[in-house]
Amino acid sequence: MRKLFFMCMVIGLSLSLGAQDGADASTTKDVSIWKTLSKITYKKEYDEFLGFKIDKPVFADVVKDLEGQEVEVKGYIIPVEGYKSHSEFIFSAYPYNMCFFCGGAGPETVMEVESAEPVEYSAEQVVLKGKLVLNADDINRLMYLLVDARLVEAD
Repeated sequence: MRKLFFMCMVIGLSLSLGAQDGADASTTKDVSIWKTLSKITYKKEYDEFLGFKIDKPVFADVVKDLEGQEVEVKGYIIPVEGYKSHSEFIFSAYPYNMCFFCGGAGPETVMEVESAEPVEYSAEQVVLKGKLVLNADDINRLMYLLVDARLVEAD
């Protein structure tokens, strides 16, 4: 009986670990870019135009390595002009009610998107692919931009 119990435990554990590994693989693909993009710090720097100190992002090397690379990002479309197709919009790691602008997430959880063709608005997660551009200097733009973006898939 003890042997049977032990075998069941081993099989159950290996099945749960296998399922977990599979889940981790897809989860990692889905969110790894956002986790990587969160590897930033800030430095205070005086802005001549504004006349006061501002927080400027300092990107970790792993983030700098992504600059100019084509990346896939899974997230939510945050429309800037109604709920229609857009060529320029904000893309968020979190849904509209939890995004940086509404729900208190950090600025590393959003990016500006410039798409080659308009992307239809969806309240569901979508996957975009495009070239990542880092921005540490223009305070009128977000710190991440995805240019030449295109829709890869929608959930």
